[in-house]
Amino acid sequence: MARGTFANIRIVNKLLNGEVGPKTIHIPTGDKLSVFDVAMRYKEAGHDTIVLAGAEYGSGSSRDWAAKGPMLQGVKAVIAKSFERIHRSNLVGMGIIPLCFKAGEDADTLGLTGHERYTIDLPLKASDIKPGQDVTVTTDSGKSFTCTIRFDTQVELTYFDHGGILPYVIRNLIKKYKKG
Repeated sequence: MARGTFANIRIVNKLLNGEVGPKTIHIPTGDKLSVFDVAMRYKEAGHDTIVLAGAEYGSGSSRDWAAKGPMLQGVKAVIAKSFERIHRSNLVGMGIIPLCFKAGEDADTLGLTGHERYTIDLPLKASDIKPGQDVTVTTDSGKSFTCTIRFDTQVELTYFDHGGILPYVIRNLIKKYKKG
């Protein structure tokens, strides 16, 4: 499942100058590998990863596992121009933060290359996050921009607070059986 994520032969990877296919670059070494292998290198090094995406991110994906793959690869956030509706919700269910660029902005207009390190200025407590709230994203190169968090409901915020829908369900089952 995780190996199949981002393996679409039509994916355009701007880290590889617009090359099409399921390869990417491991930034510290410059190695060109499968997206999965690069993701595992970052995960093993303890680095969280994000995806910079275009419009309708998630369109055409296999809905039953398309959000599980990024979660298994260590993706913590996706910053996109827009999301396919159900895919965005599935990302939230996997504990991944969906963020939208502001209207008229994207990675290109902001001069983002993907080689930067990103800091997403989220409130410390999930209870302080509001659906549709704006947050600041800052790069290690000094660029700063505003994105909208695409947690669209309070239920989605609850799932995020628990690390995703599965940890939420498990915690509720444990509570139920401890009472009973």
